[in-house]
Amino acid sequence: MTDTADHTKPVHVIGGGLAGSEAAWQIAQAGVPVVLHEMRPIRGTDAHLTDGLAELVCSNSFRSDDAETNAVGVLHAEMRLAGSLIMACGDLNQVPAGGALAVDRVGFSDAVTKALNDHPLVTIEREEVTGLPPAEWGRTIIATGPLTAPSLAESIGQVTGADALAFFDAIAPIVHAESIDMDICWYQSRYDKVGPGGTGKDYINCPMTEAEYSAFVDALLAGDKTSFKDWEGTPYFDGCLPIEVMAERGRETLRHGPMKPMGLTNAHKPTEKAYAVVQLRQDNALGTLFNMVGFQTKLKYGAQTEIFRMIPGLQNAEFARLGGLHRNTYLNSPVLLDATLRLKARSDIRFAGQITGCEGYVESAAIGLLAGRFAAAEARGLAPSVPPATSAFGSLLGHITGGHIVSDDEPGKRSFQPMNVNFGLFPPLDPGAIVRPEGVKRFRGKDKTIAKKRAMAHRALADCAAWLGDSDFRQAAE
Repeated sequence: MTDTADHTKPVHVIGGGLAGSEAAWQIAQAGVPVVLHEMRPIRGTDAHLTDGLAELVCSNSFRSDDAETNAVGVLHAEMRLAGSLIMACGDLNQVPAGGALAVDRVGFSDAVTKALNDHPLVTIEREEVTGLPPAEWGRTIIATGPLTAPSLAESIGQVTGADALAFFDAIAPIVHAESIDMDICWYQSRYDKVGPGGTGKDYINCPMTEAEYSAFVDALLAGDKTSFKDWEGTPYFDGCLPIEVMAERGRETLRHGPMKPMGLTNAHKPTEKAYAVVQLRQDNALGTLFNMVGFQTKLKYGAQTEIFRMIPGLQNAEFARLGGLHRNTYLNSPVLLDATLRLKARSDIRFAGQITGCEGYVESAAIGLLAGRFAAAEARGLAPSVPPATSAFGSLLGHITGGHIVSDDEPGKRSFQPMNVNFGLFPPLDPGAIVRPEGVKRFRGKDKTIAKKRAMAHRALADCAAWLGDSDFRQAAE
């Protein structure tokens, strides 16, 4: 612990994104006052449009809500068990999205902002924090995300003695639904999957012939792109590659990625199989806006409108927002942070969210949740309780604070890159944990993989529930 426990002294949280908002909520819900510092609207960013807390600047999807066979769905479930504000507001503002949990981005941000504004233990300060917090603040969580102000990023670099890494993050365009030609397009979720608030017809699908696909790829490759000069050479995160960068990796890459036609049947031509399909996902509760799934881009605006209108059904598309690109920064967390996200060089400071090297809305909020619980526990004189490694919480935290060994020949050398939560981060199952259903002698096809994921998910949720039930009753730290 960094100082004498005092649950009346506020914990400071810098950054009002998903991670900072969730951290502040967890602290306040534990009975500890919190001051949330948000620089917008005093200082804006290249990606934010409002001064609302937890504004979603990229997709409006929290991805799969399947807590049986999908790791991010398990993380959703664990966050709900932990009283997550982000998940509660997401559930209240969901829009149809097949098997995914997608939200009305304005309604979602408004709900988070109102909840924190109304909480008696939360004080929101609209100001830019230009350097590391002063020591007299005491416990502080930095959750400034991938768009950390340059002055603060420089201060972090000075105290850690290590340069922050960086990668590009791209934003997908949003289209006005009324401008989409539904005589060409049709509504359908892939494999007709019904998810939370969905009907199985939650995406708008735009079909392409082989010739149309080939011409589209040619246009992507030739399109006028934004140049970043000094930023060039900075690696992209594979989970958010610009559409034209994917096209550069091979002409068939897109139709095996975001434009894959599998699981979709053209309602207008049911006997004709599309060579590729562009999907658009509902972006607001009214259903008036749809975002182009997987179409984050660094194409210049003029090129975007020209090229994306080549897509059948989008020939007259009107864009509510065009795509863009911004720089993200993250820490070398396995080296700089301890097991409870504290900065080793200054143990009064914790980090949370994407700046720690997790990727994705849900992951950012989950790390904010953990940082908030850790800080609140210390303020109450308790030893922070780390989630079990078998849980989605623990697996993600373990990746951030541990990295992975590069090779057996160099056990001390560790590699670290941003990552979404996935079952590959979970510890292996015990022998015999995968049980075949009664009457099934052997698994066929993907049945064993699905059974393994289910076993991991069930173990994770059970262990997480036990941890949450026990963590509030730990003895005070020595």
